[in-house]
Parts: sequence; structure tokens; C-alpha cells
Amino acid sequence: MINREWHLVSRPVGWPKTEDFALVEAEVPTPGESQILVRNKYLSVDPYMRGRMSAAKSYADPYELGKVMQGGAVGEVVESNAEGIAVGDHVLHFFGWREYAALDARHAVKVDADAAPLSTYLGVLGMTGLTAYAGLLRTAAFKEGDAVFVSGAAGAVGSQVGQIARLKGASRVIGSAGSDEKVKLLVEEYGFDAAFNYRNGPVAEQLKQAAPDGVDVYFDNVGGEHLEAAIGRLNRGGRIAVCGMISVYNDTEPAPGPRNLARLIQTRGRIEGFLVGDHYDLQPQFVQEVGPWVASGELKYRETVVEGIENNLEAFFGVLRGDNIGKMIVKL
Repeated sequence: MINREWHLVSRPVGWPKTEDFALVEAEVPTPGESQILVRNKYLSVDPYMRGRMSAAKSYADPYELGKVMQGGAVGEVVESNAEGIAVGDHVLHFFGWREYAALDARHAVKVDADAAPLSTYLGVLGMTGLTAYAGLLRTAAFKEGDAVFVSGAAGAVGSQVGQIARLKGASRVIGSAGSDEKVKLLVEEYGFDAAFNYRNGPVAEQLKQAAPDGVDVYFDNVGGEHLEAAIGRLNRGGRIAVCGMISVYNDTEPAPGPRNLARLIQTRGRIEGFLVGDHYDLQPQFVQEVGPWVASGELKYRETVVEGIENNLEAFFGVLRGDNIGKMIVKL
């Protein structure tokens, strides 16, 4: 049996290129003691993976050259040498970018394929959903009546941030996205009060029109011009949660910072970055609260599904370009 897996063969400079990667054929691994063998069914590709392709020190170890990369995955257990996990169980783990993965059972979490589609455990009920929940409610300290602005709002995280804010009583929810189609989706399906296409003009001008009374919370997925515009519209006591800055991930020179940081003095504003890994204690609360919203349809989600391990790289490039609506998933 052949196991196809993606290797990083050179570290990208600027935008990643196809030749920085290789789809390699290897033998299907044999699970050892206390290990399981998983046939992956769905793989996740995410913006943070771009940082792991660099050798620079960060919160996660860089991918090793010449070795298979990692990422979220959901699959079916086909062999088990571990107590508590049986052949036929479905598990969530972080050994993606490959068709088969052998891993210690302690690194796998069983998921219920009958309770929700398997792909949702990589998105709306998984890490991206918890990222939205923790960033909005804990880092940004959202409270009822806040006006909320979300950049990259049609993505997997941003779309949930806006909807959670709405369901919890935001006075106004504003989103930015990169196409008119996505803007329509935010307003008509996700219930945002206003949205704009950042490609249609300066973000600061469009945000001023969409949030005439300012914003109390900004959830940042984009950085750059968006962050500067949000600081400019921040109300007194406003909070900014920095989840990502996808606009600068492929820059080869340091991006200039916002030019209006002094406004934080006037507004007594706060900017705080966060990582979902610091907030896994919220997982039970997150599932208990968000699960019923998803089941009832109060919280909607979209997935952009790409078929085939051979297209895993193109799916990742698509995330960096902003091609996806909702969570980008690779189906094997």
C-alpha cells in the first residue's frame, strides 16, 4: 500500500511556489505500541501554516525540510494497538498533509460522525470555531451592546466571530471581505449589519460609513490597512484581538506598523494577540454553547472543499489568496 504525503523541500521566500514542495510516495506506516493507524478523510489547510514554512522562531516549530508536513485531519482508525480506540472509530489529530498517519493514541481525539459531519471537526466545531469563540469572548472581552468589526469576515474564523457576536447581543456587526459575493453572503446569510469589499476603496473610508458610531471590538485576521482603520474608529475602551495578519505573511520586508497608534492613548484602547492553544480550557464551554447553534441553524457555516491529496497544495495557496468561503477542507 502506498501513502502519499506532502514534503517541504525548500523554504519559501515571499509567496510559496509549487517547487518548494513535493508530493512523495511512501509505505503506509505500521503502528507501534499504544499507537493507531488512521486513514485520513479530511485535511485542513490554514494560514498559520505559512509561518511554519519559515525557519524563523515562532510559537510553533518550523516544518522540517525533506519531511512530511503537519496539519489538522479527521480520519478513520484502520489499525489500533491502543486501549479505548477501536478500528472503525473516527478521530481528530494533527498529522495531516498525508493519506495515512500512524500516531500515539494520546494525540488523537475521538469524534462522533453521527453527531455532526466529520469535516465540521476541522472548522465550525473544531480549532477554527474555538479560535473565534476564545478571541471574541476572552481576548476581546466582548459584552452585550458592543459594536464589532471583523476583517476577513467570510473566512472560517471571521464568519463565526461575527455570528457569535450577533447571537450574544452586539449592537452592530460589520465585516470586510475580498469580493462582492462574500459581502452579500455576510449580510444576507450570516446576519451582519453591514459589510464592504476592501478592494473597492480605502478601508478607513468604507469602515467609517459602515460604523458611523465607531467600534468597540475589532477582531483582526488581516492586519495592515485594516488594523490602522480599526484603530481610527475605535471607541473609548475599545479592544482589538489580533488573531492573524494574512496581508503580511508573504512579505519579504517588515510591514510598516499602523501610523495612528497614538490614538490608543485617547481611546484608552487595548491591542492583544492570542493563540487558540492557550484557551483549550474553553473547549467544553464552546461545544456546549456553539453546538446547539450549529444544530439549530442559528449559526451558519460554509466549507470550500477541494478533492484529492494531489490538490492539497493548491488548496493551501487558495487560502493565502482568499479563494475560500468559510473553512478550506481537502477531502481524500
